[in-house]
Amino acid sequence: MPIQTVNPYNNKAIKTFDTFSDEQVQQKITAAHKTFTAWRNTPIKERAALLARVAQLMLERKSELAALITLEMGKLIAQSESEIEMCASVYQYYADHAEAFLEDRPLEVKDGRAFIRYTPTGIILGVEPWNFPFNQVGRLTAPNIIAGNVIMIKHASNVPQCAQMIETLFKDAGAPDGLYTNLFLSSDKIAALAADERITGLSLTGSEKAGASLAEAAGKNLKKSVLELGGSDAFIILDDADVDLAVEKAVLGRFNNMGQSCTSSKRIIAVEGIAEEFLAKFTAKITGLKVGDPMDRETKIGPMVSEEAAENIAKQVDDSVKAGAKVVIGGKRIDREGAFFEFTILTDIPKDAVAYHAELFGPVASFYKVKDVEEAIALANDTGFGLGGSVFSKDTAKAVAVASRIDTGMVFINQNLASRPDLPFGGTKRSGYGRELSPLAVEEFINKKVIYIPE
Repeated sequence: MPIQTVNPYNNKAIKTFDTFSDEQVQQKITAAHKTFTAWRNTPIKERAALLARVAQLMLERKSELAALITLEMGKLIAQSESEIEMCASVYQYYADHAEAFLEDRPLEVKDGRAFIRYTPTGIILGVEPWNFPFNQVGRLTAPNIIAGNVIMIKHASNVPQCAQMIETLFKDAGAPDGLYTNLFLSSDKIAALAADERITGLSLTGSEKAGASLAEAAGKNLKKSVLELGGSDAFIILDDADVDLAVEKAVLGRFNNMGQSCTSSKRIIAVEGIAEEFLAKFTAKITGLKVGDPMDRETKIGPMVSEEAAENIAKQVDDSVKAGAKVVIGGKRIDREGAFFEFTILTDIPKDAVAYHAELFGPVASFYKVKDVEEAIALANDTGFGLGGSVFSKDTAKAVAVASRIDTGMVFINQNLASRPDLPFGGTKRSGYGRELSPLAVEEFINKKVIYIPE
């Protein structure tokens, strides 16, 4: 895939970038490693001050950065601005809490004193996706830079200007050369980089196939890895739920970012006593929305990330319908220039349909009516994915009891799942392993060194 900006609103190529040569990559790794030898000994307060400056610059340049997101991957401009605000909050969170997260942890021992001291390990290599081009990078970068590591990022090939801009932000904030490095590379170069002894950890957010490849390369070289992969999150509505609240959160949870999120509410599961009311109101909420330019603040349905993505979701819907699924609303490409697809709801989905077992990465909600809570839980767990989920009920204790039985890394009660700096983010099963965000993220690529002093 060429490293290229293609505006999905009109499918026009804007700008192309050359990939780095092997010699250039080696020079950048050498520079990053040299910086690491100094950065690891930089006082935590100075590391925190740098992250705070990055956060401040992001907010000051929010309009410029958001416009880049919208240009390269088609996100509605208001949502792009929200992404920049969220990303800035991640950098600020680690700046604010760095000393507490990295302080020595005492251990109880019988015959002396012992504690855990957190020490950095080296260069962390990240492979990041296009759907949240600033925030996904921030989730890996902020906790590791605060921990004393340095970062190299191979970003998605279709958001090169966002990738380049993140490096610029760090330079403008006063970061030393090599602290944060953007790599214009093809994906087939990653396995070779994993063998470099100066690279001590690898992280990927993306597809199962890409995750398996990175995990194999990391394992072969005895390197730690973190993977955040696909999801098919269940959005469970119990029969005592606030229907209007559930509808509001389902629209946001499924159709935000044109449904192009690992944690989208892809499978909506409603107990039969409330299912028809919910479906009618849910359908009404996505009817008659304005389609158009994602830079126009009145637009509610923008393009998907690419023509290929729009074609793929169209094929998945067509194949599901052929298998017996029914279209409640939408289901087709929008007849206009650009990578557009209608907001869609599918129901009566048989088990052999694509929509039942695959991740639908686009604005398509799969709706299921079930007879009771037990059937809802069974359906929620009938997937190879295990990223997130939601449970709606006016009885919080009942909702928590249901949440505890869903095989995922995260469940939100009476809320669509969302990324927050202070909550761990990650999944189980084929959705990956390890955690981003919260204090846990600082510990992923750090040495927990035990120091023992006998009596």
